[in-house]
Amino acid sequence: MELRLYDTLTKEKRPFVPLDANDVRMYVCGPTVYDFAHIGNARPVIVFDVLFRLLRHLYGEAHVKYVRNITDVDDKINDRAARDFPGLPLNEAIRKVTEQTGQQFHADVDALGALRPSVEPRATEHIGEMREIIERLVKGGFAYAAEDHVLFSPQAMNAANAGLPRYGALSNRSLDEMIAGARVDVAPYKKDNTDFVLWKPSKPGEPSWPSPAGIKAEGRPGWHIECSAMAWKHLGEHFDIHGGGIDLVFPHHENEVAQTCCAFHRERMANYWMHNGFLQVESEKMSKSLGNFITIHQLLADWPGEVLRLNMLKTHYRSPIDWTMKSLEESAKTLDDWYRVAADVAPGKPAASVVDPLLDDLNTPLAIAALHGLRSSDVLALAGSLRLLGFLSESAAQWEGRKQQASGVDAKEVERLLSERTAARSRKDFKESDRIRDLLAAMGVAIKDSKAGTTWEIAR
Repeated sequence: MELRLYDTLTKEKRPFVPLDANDVRMYVCGPTVYDFAHIGNARPVIVFDVLFRLLRHLYGEAHVKYVRNITDVDDKINDRAARDFPGLPLNEAIRKVTEQTGQQFHADVDALGALRPSVEPRATEHIGEMREIIERLVKGGFAYAAEDHVLFSPQAMNAANAGLPRYGALSNRSLDEMIAGARVDVAPYKKDNTDFVLWKPSKPGEPSWPSPAGIKAEGRPGWHIECSAMAWKHLGEHFDIHGGGIDLVFPHHENEVAQTCCAFHRERMANYWMHNGFLQVESEKMSKSLGNFITIHQLLADWPGEVLRLNMLKTHYRSPIDWTMKSLEESAKTLDDWYRVAADVAPGKPAASVVDPLLDDLNTPLAIAALHGLRSSDVLALAGSLRLLGFLSESAAQWEGRKQQASGVDAKEVERLLSERTAARSRKDFKESDRIRDLLAAMGVAIKDSKAGTTWEIAR
């Protein structure tokens, strides 16, 4: 069975044919490092980690290159730096913020079972590439300098035609629709309302670099040009897959396509554009005003990262997901069972019943259903399939021990009470046996009696 992926640009699911099977290339928009990542940010991390793992499974680890950037120059970073470190020069404060939040992000996504990308470029390390692309765009007539800004002209792009894509094709919008429906910055130096910033002047104390296009004042890049530059540097002018959240289709990805294709006279930037759907919490849009804004870091205090991972993958990546406590509890129970059954066995080859749904545009819900079937039929294939999906990173004992530690349960005390309960049952003192059972339940311990004896676990 061949890999088929849904392409946002063509609005169809089609066979994946890499430009070079020995060098499969994927770019995914990463974090802007100014605060803890929220659970919505975890969705593209997990989704494209599964795709990365699947591509490595199909083409070999040495033949897949995954680039996920870090945006470390941004107004939100500047604001956070000024707020948290008011006594430091702004550039020094910015460095502290980006280092701290970058480390927080890595710790959180590592806990989610995500592999590190092949390359993780930082925007500030690619200013030279940004300036070069901007110079190309100005020279080609697609961009212009005005009042120390450089702006891109979608009108010029669409007028040029010349083998270029139409601006608006990715988001399926016309220029008129963009003017009417988008939040467009109105500025006197713009030739047209749809023109967007490639470069802007820096305020005193802000990060700044020599400007392109003959501008004397120093400045800094706009958001969209950063990803075009980093993708070009590490993957080339034209590569296989570009991914991110559905909220990035317009304007971010639309503008990336425009910049890259016009700078390098390409019909396409990426052959496949993939976008994950929105996330809401308990049937409501996540927002700080509603009090349901949840960070990955907060959830990891109560749940193992693999529980969050499984909970995310139970919904197809293109569908909206409703993040609920009930679903988390169900995911935790499922993983408890998988760890008991498969964590300590030598993994076999991933089962076709799991891989085939993944080949069909990452159908993880169907793959997870197949895992439940393997649980009673082929434990070795279950173990191999779970590892392909990024699970079973620990032994069964480590998993259970971490649960106990998180719950604050004293394992020695539990074993002592279980011994007393066994003695009570042997002398038919069922009142005492029930009392101990209820005491354990109050401690958050669930017990299970069988012919083989009594076992216990942390109740979810």
